[in-house]
This record gives sequence, C-alpha cells and structure tokens, in this order.
Amino acid sequence: MNTGKGCENMKRRKAAVLAAGVLILSGSLLFAGCKGRETQQEETEETEAVQEESGISIGLSFDTFVLDRWLRDRDAFVAAAESLGAETNVQNANGDVEEQIDQIRYLIRKQVDVLVVVATDCQALSEVMTEAKDAGIKTISYDRLIQNAGTDLYISFDNEKVGELMAETLVKEVPENGEIFMIQGSEEDNNVELVRKGFQKVLSGSSLKVVYTANCQGWRAELSVDALNEGLEKFPDVAGIMCGNDGIANQVITTLAETRRAGSIPVVGQDGDLTACQRIVEGTQSMTVFKQMEKEAETAAEFAVKLARGEDIDTRGAVMNDGSYDVPALLLEPVAVNRDNLDEIVIDSGLYSREDVYLNVQKDLMG
Repeated sequence: MNTGKGCENMKRRKAAVLAAGVLILSGSLLFAGCKGRETQQEETEETEAVQEESGISIGLSFDTFVLDRWLRDRDAFVAAAESLGAETNVQNANGDVEEQIDQIRYLIRKQVDVLVVVATDCQALSEVMTEAKDAGIKTISYDRLIQNAGTDLYISFDNEKVGELMAETLVKEVPENGEIFMIQGSEEDNNVELVRKGFQKVLSGSSLKVVYTANCQGWRAELSVDALNEGLEKFPDVAGIMCGNDGIANQVITTLAETRRAGSIPVVGQDGDLTACQRIVEGTQSMTVFKQMEKEAETAAEFAVKLARGEDIDTRGAVMNDGSYDVPALLLEPVAVNRDNLDEIVIDSGLYSREDVYLNVQKDLMG
C-alpha cells in the first residue's frame, strides 16, 4: 500500500475542493458587486430620467460662500431641486458684483428656465435681471430683494421682524437711557435697511438711544473691530450692541473680551451660527435670531420649479416694493434664540448637538 501516493491524491482532492469553493465565493461576490452597481446605476438613471422628463434647469447665483450659511443654503437648494427633477447650475461671485453680472449673463446664455439670485449688490443687478426677464427666464430674488428689477418672486425671512426681535432683547436687558451701538452689514444689502427699520421701530418706544452706527462693507466681519473701537472712543459707556449677523457679533465680543467687558454688555446678532449658540451658553452673547436656512432654500427650490412649470404662485397677497415694482413676497418667520429656549430650538430640533453647543462650558452646566 503506497500511503505517500494516497496522501498526495487526497491533497489534490482537497485543493480541488478548495479551488471550487473559492470560485463559487468569487462568483457570488462578483454577482453581488454587479448587482450593487446595477442598483446604484438604476437609481442614478431614475434621477436622470426624472430630470430629463421635467427638463427644468435652474441657475443659482450666490454672492459669496465666505459665510457658512450660504453653503447650507446651496446644499439644501440643490438637493430639494434634484428631488423635484430639476438640475441646478451653481455660480459663486466671490463678493464681486461685476463677476456676478457676468455669471448671470452666462446663465442667460445657457437658457436656464429660472434664475435664483443672492445679490452681491441689490442696486447693481436691476439691468441684468431685466435682461433675464426679456429672455423669457423666470427670476427669484433670494434672501435679498433686488431693486428695480421686478423679479417674479422674493423669498426671504421677515427682516423687519429680525430687527424687532433684536431690539426687544436689548430693551429687556439694557438699563433705561442706555446707549446703543448698531454695527451692521453691507449697505448694498437691502435687508440691512429692513432690519434697521424694525430695530428703530421698537427702540423708538423705549428710553434707549442709538449713539453710534457703522456698516461692514461686503459683510466683512473683521471691519467691525475698528468700528467698535471708534465707537468706544466716542461713547465709552455703551450699554448694548446690535450686530448685523453672528459673524460681526463674534468679532465684537472678541474685542470686548480684550478689556474684560465681554458678557457685561448685551450683544445681539442673527443667523443662529453654532459659535453664536456657544457664546449664548457661555454668557457673552444675549441672543441670536434663528432663521431656518434649509427651509428657505427648500421653499425657494419648490417655487422655482413651480415657476418653470408655469404654475400659479400663491403668496397670499404679500408683496415687497423693489423701488419700481410690487414683487410677490414669501416671508418666513424668524425666531429669537436665547439661553431660555436654545436647547429646544437648536438642539432638540437636531440642528446642532448638545456636545457641540456646550463645548466650551463646564460639564456641570450641561445638566
């Protein structure tokens, strides 16, 4: 009996069985991989088919992506438009009005169905927006009302209400006859005037008085440092500061901290930035006006698709005058966020995590 030869035959049989198993496994994995790719491809083809069927093309022109909020708006808009079967061509002007005009003309040449614009300069875009309308393109002023352009729709938050909420907080927290600074954003942004109007409306019924105003051109928050220092030289007893957004508030509070005044002077802002929420729980910022940007973007995408389809737009009769025309307006409601309701509005809603909001405070404050 040749045991060596028998062992050798057994080894060959085992190797053959093992090889067959490997082939079966490889075939299964290959089939699964192909199946996965086929499923992914089918999903992509379904999305493309919906877009081809609708044939809707939207041009989305942004002022800048320097502010984090515009990135959130962009992502939410594009996703919502895609879900409705529309394709979005996104342009970023990087804060350059001439560049934005060129980009809008590019979108006109691309023959988009709808043009949605976050204006770098609300006064400077009237001519090019009229060109778009003359080309048969529907137009939307997004967040900022483009002046003298007669856009088909204006979608934003109620900016007068934003100013009112800011002022109401300062009226509660600032002693009587207190002196107030207003450090706002770019004068070319129509919302700046609307916020100021709402702010002054509430303050006029109080003993508080605005003694110093400044604007940060191009919404460059770093410019608020010099503005604040200039104001403090003239009015060192400032009792409250209204900031055009949370980015400006951040610079103001950082500057106040250098002289250990952060937290002793109420500061208000807007946008609901994570850093603003962190400052609120830390006690250096009194409030931020929260505006649900994703809702604004999704609503804009929905109405853009409706305009492209020729459907009626219902704003319940609300209009905003752009200087020449009454523009149908859809104004969303802003919310004042302070220490009392912050957890409910920004944490419980899932906007930010509790760990992120309370990152810089002691653990015993986390509850």
